[in-house]
Amino acid sequence: MDNLKVDIHINGEFAVSYDQQQALPATDHVEGMQYPAMQVPVGGSNTYRLEQLAYTRSGDKGNSSNIGVIARNPAYLPYIQQSLTQEAVAQYFSHLFEESPNTNDRVTRFDVPGIHAFNFFLKNCLGGGGIASLRPDPQGKALGQMLLDFPVKNMPDLSTLD
Repeated sequence: MDNLKVDIHINGEFAVSYDQQQALPATDHVEGMQYPAMQVPVGGSNTYRLEQLAYTRSGDKGNSSNIGVIARNPAYLPYIQQSLTQEAVAQYFSHLFEESPNTNDRVTRFDVPGIHAFNFFLKNCLGGGGIASLRPDPQGKALGQMLLDFPVKNMPDLSTLD
């Protein structure tokens, strides 16, 4: 197949067409692939809820959860990277973690290049998970929604970043 063309129809009507030349080049996943250190281009005095800057998806496996955070605009990524650190996410969800002597390994942030995103892995945060937990909602699917209230501070007006 030399050229792939995709036509998108919504409610039976043609909406848009993409062909292979318009597609972004595919890259192979490389273990440990990370964004380069991003400098925040310009600061500001505005505070936004993460919901205004990103989408989230979350889920769980056993007693752990993961939260994917995808920037709505690539220009928002340096601000999200600066604010949404492993430590900040661990503090934000501190009420969920079991007591442990090592609090530094509760949250791990992974970069997801190509889609302007991060994935956070939260260890031992679900009270045992599933039916093993005595919590009213021991699953991780709601954690992404909770994280959308996270404040991202010292940002310029969003209209200047588009």
